[in-house]
Amino acid sequence: MTTQPPASRFSGYFDTCENGVARGWAFDLLPPHQTARLHVLIDKQEIMQIECNIPRPDVQAALGLPTDLVGFEFAIPENFIDGEEHAVSIRFADRSIVPFSDPENAGFYLPEYRFNGHVRPEYQSFVDGFKQGAIRGWVLEKRPGGPQRGGVLISVSANGVKVAQVRADRYRGDVAAVLGCDPNCGFEVILPQHLRGSSPRQFQVHVLPYGEELNGSPFVTSVADDALESRLVDIADIVDRLHKELTNLRSEIRNVIPKPGYNLGGYDRWARHYYANLRARVAKARDEAPMKHKPLISVLCPTYKPLMSDFEAAVESVMSQTYPNWELIIVDDGGKSPEVAERIKAYCAEDSRIRAVTLKKNQGISGATNAGMDAAQGEYTVFFDHDDLMVDVALEVMIRAAQRTGARLLYSDEDKIDQAGYFLEPNLKPDFNYRYLLGCNYVCHLTMVETKLMREIGHLRKEYDGAQDHDFILRATEAVPHNQIHHVPEVLYHWRKTPNSTAVSVGNKQYAIDAGVRCVADHLKRLKVPAEVFSIRGLTLYGVNWKPRRLPKVSIIIPFKDQIDTTSRCVEALLANTDYKSFEIVLVNNWSITEEAATFIKKVRRLRNVRVVDVEEPFNYSRLNNIAVATCNADFYMFMNNDVFVEEKGWLTRIVGEALSAPDVGAVGGKLLYPNDTIQHAGVAVGPAGIGAHVHRGEPVSEYGYIGRTMLSHEVTAVTAAAMLVRASVFHEIGGFDEVDLQVAYNDVDLCLKIRAAGYRIVFCAEFVAYHHESLSRGSDQTAEHEARFFKETQAMQNRWGESPLYLRDPAYPRFFTVDRQPFFDLADPSTLTDPV
Repeated sequence: MTTQPPASRFSGYFDTCENGVARGWAFDLLPPHQTARLHVLIDKQEIMQIECNIPRPDVQAALGLPTDLVGFEFAIPENFIDGEEHAVSIRFADRSIVPFSDPENAGFYLPEYRFNGHVRPEYQSFVDGFKQGAIRGWVLEKRPGGPQRGGVLISVSANGVKVAQVRADRYRGDVAAVLGCDPNCGFEVILPQHLRGSSPRQFQVHVLPYGEELNGSPFVTSVADDALESRLVDIADIVDRLHKELTNLRSEIRNVIPKPGYNLGGYDRWARHYYANLRARVAKARDEAPMKHKPLISVLCPTYKPLMSDFEAAVESVMSQTYPNWELIIVDDGGKSPEVAERIKAYCAEDSRIRAVTLKKNQGISGATNAGMDAAQGEYTVFFDHDDLMVDVALEVMIRAAQRTGARLLYSDEDKIDQAGYFLEPNLKPDFNYRYLLGCNYVCHLTMVETKLMREIGHLRKEYDGAQDHDFILRATEAVPHNQIHHVPEVLYHWRKTPNSTAVSVGNKQYAIDAGVRCVADHLKRLKVPAEVFSIRGLTLYGVNWKPRRLPKVSIIIPFKDQIDTTSRCVEALLANTDYKSFEIVLVNNWSITEEAATFIKKVRRLRNVRVVDVEEPFNYSRLNNIAVATCNADFYMFMNNDVFVEEKGWLTRIVGEALSAPDVGAVGGKLLYPNDTIQHAGVAVGPAGIGAHVHRGEPVSEYGYIGRTMLSHEVTAVTAAAMLVRASVFHEIGGFDEVDLQVAYNDVDLCLKIRAAGYRIVFCAEFVAYHHESLSRGSDQTAEHEARFFKETQAMQNRWGESPLYLRDPAYPRFFTVDRQPFFDLADPSTLTDPV
């Protein structure tokens, strides 16, 4: 302990260290205009260097300094917030000590500050109240130096009595969009039955273990009883039918209707209800529409040293099929296991529909499957792994679908089953999605192929081992029209998830990755489509760099009204980061009135490939774009918001290449990010419940999305017009944007539905990435002056598309997911599934 710090060319003090944040000030006496650089040590080890560049006008005034940029502030790294005692010290560039004022002895200084590593987090939160049958809200935790995070433990009390304890980890994309934070920060507490009734209660929500009360708590409310809930449901239906513009009333009514729902987090519960529903629907179809023809189905099951209990369960799942006319061909791939051979022999003796093929030496998965193919006698063939399970109605559902559609290759949805018998990790699939298939073998199980077609396609190829199934399906797409490949939207297959199963050790092996790249590249080569195929992040996920033979002209159309800071940044980014040769920028000036706008317009008119189209009319997004299109002479129109910023120079080449990859690609969208690197757009799912929902919204860009969808280009039913490339001929064929009934909302969804209805595909291009500062370009529709227009446009969409199969069941979006809640997470109630099988 000293009474004053030693003499030095530097001067400064380490003022405080509170709640994990150290603060102070320092400056260099020799070059006083240059900020001082300090060394931070914890436990005598240097952990960082910091600049003294924070304004401290108090220090400047007291010492008469030429600048106030002398302050410093830094957070103690999180790894030192461990409950143990540590010592932090700060040194100048000459290694002299920045002294710490002794809090217990005025006028004395310490060479270091000792702390015990306990830091109380800071919280940001809000209790939304009682909505949709549950207490809902969100809470974020922030520790020094770290980001805001969800997953906080909370407790809920009613009239002082604790009634629930939950973790706030539910998806809240709205919070993430506003705060740029972890979206998994929401909570939802469904109240127990004894708390339901008309009596008001005071509810409180606290953070555990600190007991900090959330913003919006306490609140007083009553919870409707069953009779009132029933009445409110009736009222809500009446309001919906009449389409009243009473948004607030409708919201209040729906808020008291409990909707616990299903989601992927509780998939096992959903699955058990679903399978009961599926069996009931199959039984109904069996009674009402008995099959007149029951062709033989060959089930191929290559086996090599299986775990006996799993193998027996697999075989017995075939023997339990409700469809009777099958044969099971078990190929013993040179396993030389007397136990397995004896069990296969016993099965053959037990059921004449089971046949064995024994290979003298191991041929691998391709060779063993090929032996089964050669032995197949059925009209259709099904591929089956030796440790997996088929749902008991699987073959019946598949053959009914084949007879109903005339499809020659069919595939179903699938899930996994763990060693405890729980269902998990479903792969709920789109209808046939060729572009998605190029990126991964999403088809997988259960696949049934017409045996004649299987023999036309040929054997599995050993040179693609690790990706042999993927190669087979790609060759199938070359052999049969795509409309003869049919998705059966039922979960009919369980992958066995054990430590050694394929379902756990997914394709991260290099030989499988290399084989996958080759099989996709060879497929495109056979089609004479120039492209380069690559692995994404060293996984069995594949990207395609298209190599178009020509680069047609593109008009980039950007409506704007004032907002010159934003619009100029958008244009500057395009000019700096577009290496495509043949493009122009068409700025649609919608009655800008500021001096800054006039100066900007005058400046950009001088640029060689920038045009300005002036439209002095009330804002009508559809009309602005249609007017701009009428002035263009391009092969493609790139519709873009003025708050979209591109950063990669090859962005336009990528998206044009995607559009030129096939003549039936009508439009292409891209991956749009919020400034905090979370996803704003990765495709749009459509449906009556939500009209158009951005999928994967709020997820970090580093995440893969559902079954790789944010990383893989694939066909979607709609994309946002914030950044959408449309083939000019297609745009004119379908009549462009609807400027009469859809002036602001849903015009892009409507345009995409018209493109799809005309027989064209729409592709989400995962390789085209841009930033979208969505809130900068226009406000929300949830304001009084916009309600009338919003409801009118909502009703226009429902009237126009309400009976369209594209709209009723989005072919690119699995039917089991909801559109009006969190896409690719919240599941539809199985009891609502009434489709025939």
